[in-house]
Amino acid sequence: MASSMSGMFSGQQPPVAHPVGGPGGPGQPGFPGTAARAPGNNTLVDELEASFEACFASLVSQDYVNGTDQEEIRTGVDQCIQKFLDVARQTECFFLQKRLQLSVQKPEQVVKEDVSELRNELQRKELLVQKHLSKLHHWQQVLEDVSVQQRKPTDLPPPGPLAFLEQASASLPPAPLKPN
Repeated sequence: MASSMSGMFSGQQPPVAHPVGGPGGPGQPGFPGTAARAPGNNTLVDELEASFEACFASLVSQDYVNGTDQEEIRTGVDQCIQKFLDVARQTECFFLQKRLQLSVQKPEQVVKEDVSELRNELQRKELLVQKHLSKLHHWQQVLEDVSVQQRKPTDLPPPGPLAFLEQASASLPPAPLKPN
């Protein structure tokens, strides 16, 4: 598969020359460290990268910051984003085509990947079940502790009609003595 992806993406679409300075031409700054691309050697990855950089350049460009025509700014940004989305779709199509080729040439590889994904999902769900079981045991213990605390007062003899008042008065502070 590595050999089929050498020269990746070339020949997928006619190359489009991108301005070196950014989406608006030489007056707009590009990203530092961005090398100029030869117009005939653009690959889909290069175009995706360039359109992504153009999106950012259009948002941080001095021309757009100082611009007064909001509609022009919006149109320029929309065009950059649309270009990026188009190239992203083309990139996705390329990978889907490679995936289809792989499934035709090596169907056992696809089955291995599916089995691996299912095992990973099963392991993830098993961990989730263990987490829920530990929470369940915790709350069962809490309920058991509460029920034990409720049973303790019932072990005492049944209260008389004034038992509630006796309990309430036991928790009150003693009344101050009146001086005579």
